Amino acid sequence: MDHETSTGHITRKAVLRAALAAGMAAPAVLMGVPALARTLTAGEAAPALTPACDDGDDPTPPQTEGPYFKPNSPRRTSLLEAGTPGVRLTVTGYVFGLACKPIPGVLLDFWQADTNGAYDNSGFRFCGHQFTDTRGAFALTTIVPGLYPGRTRHLHVKLQAPGRPVLTTQLYFPNEPRNNTDTIFDPRLLMTVRDAGGAREAAFDFVLNVPQDPGPGPTPSPTGTPGGTWAAGTAYRAGDTVTYGGPGYVCLQAHTAQAGWEPPNVPALWRVG
Repeated sequence: MDHETSTGHITRKAVLRAALAAGMAAPAVLMGVPALARTLTAGEAAPALTPACDDGDDPTPPQTEGPYFKPNSPRRTSLLEAGTPGVRLTVTGYVFGLACKPIPGVLLDFWQADTNGAYDNSGFRFCGHQFTDTRGAFALTTIVPGLYPGRTRHLHVKLQAPGRPVLTTQLYFPNEPRNNTDTIFDPRLLMTVRDAGGAREAAFDFVLNVPQDPGPGPTPSPTGTPGGTWAAGTAYRAGDTVTYGGPGYVCLQAHTAQAGWEPPNVPALWRVG
């Protein structure tokens, strides 16, 4: 999960994900804005982190391919077939480069075991590839994979940005007993998973080793002035003070204000001054 670091600092990648999911225009989002928590609920303990995607951090770690990968899988976003048993699982996320910008057109090739822990050695059952959309987003519909000797529950995936090397890795489920005994398991590859009416929903954001220009920082806007009343469109920097609804607030991270990011709503950006 990528919404905060071990010190409680919410990451830049998460706010990009939140803004992309909300349909905000990418140029406004990519101007040095900080991160907002996307799925962490009150009292929920944060699992081990995926790469935070701050400058200088490592990309998503690679893992072994295993013996069951087959090239030339069908292009599809759903691996479900009529009558196939198993608990339905949806996995969504984004693919970012090293500057936390989403990457469109990334190839993601998924494969996994069925609900009994068996791989299809003769065909392409529970195998399929897709590409990220213009927002760098992907969505996979499948089932929760079964267990087999020696391994915890996991999904396999290969990713390749256009013209870049392939990343082969695996994704894991939190709170699985075998996570403690599987010698391949890496807590940095844990998905965020929740129950959803008999099905399960998971999220994971990949960071590829793709150099990117971080782009310009925030530019002050004429719609507001730091030190006055909070206003959408204003470029605030850490330490700026504003008032909103009476109380005063101090900016914690540089960002360009947008509707919905008012100080009381976004403790990642503002604290009471």
